[in-house]
Amino acid sequence: MNLNHFVEVLAFATPAANSQGAQQQNPIVAFLPMILLVVVFYFILIRPQQKRAKEQAKMLSALKSGDKVITSAGIVGSVITVKDTTVSIRSADSKFEVTKASVVQILDAGTPTES
Repeated sequence: MNLNHFVEVLAFATPAANSQGAQQQNPIVAFLPMILLVVVFYFILIRPQQKRAKEQAKMLSALKSGDKVITSAGIVGSVITVKDTTVSIRSADSKFEVTKASVVQILDAGTPTES
């Protein structure tokens, strides 16, 4: 099918309504697709992200000494001390101090260990 056939099909399309007999469209109906799109984005993207952020904050507030954790860098270790914004972690023979935000998962809520 070439372009000439496509143009002929478009020529048979219904003509635009003239301004005398045309009804005015409700302005709410004109914005309905945009409003619907915003609602869909809220429920698909924004709301689940807010829920994950609340769960992460709850997990970080429950962090205590002795918990076995995984950091965002993939380091697995035991929490030694918890400060306001940082956490000291012991992994094998190493001791790290990382930000609380880098702790992504608590594997095991253990008993407090002494350093």
